[in-house]
Amino acid sequence: MYSKEDWPLTLYFDGECPLCAREIKFLRRHAAESRLLFVDISSSVFDARALGFTFEQMQSSLHARFADGRWVTALDATLWSWRAAGLGFWAAPLTWRAIRPLLGAGYRLFCRLRPHLAWFPHPDGRRRCVDNRCAVPGSKPASDEKPASKTKQT
Repeated sequence: MYSKEDWPLTLYFDGECPLCAREIKFLRRHAAESRLLFVDISSSVFDARALGFTFEQMQSSLHARFADGRWVTALDATLWSWRAAGLGFWAAPLTWRAIRPLLGAGYRLFCRLRPHLAWFPHPDGRRRCVDNRCAVPGSKPASDEKPASKTKQT
């Protein structure tokens, strides 16, 4: 289905999300740079508009882009990032038709709850706190624009 010309897959993730950061840390340990690249959308230098999205769209679900420019989102972005990291066996249930609707509903629920899960410990917690002082990242301003339907949630 995909050939070596399709790689690397670039995964756009929210590094401020503790659960997301844990998954990225796990994927980084397993992935080769030739197959999987990571872009933290919470970085001050990240520009969603340069990709044709709003920040809110990028934050609403996981996004990934193949080398040829094709985008995958939500469960498909998870599936392909795990495959790119050589963990396809663990991602295989995401392809099972019988449970995919249930997994999709669970993913959408997670996306709604994710902003309220910031209380989970961040895997980079020690680096974020120095001398009993912790840096709290600033929030990005909300856009007045309506998000365009650029990607399809699966």
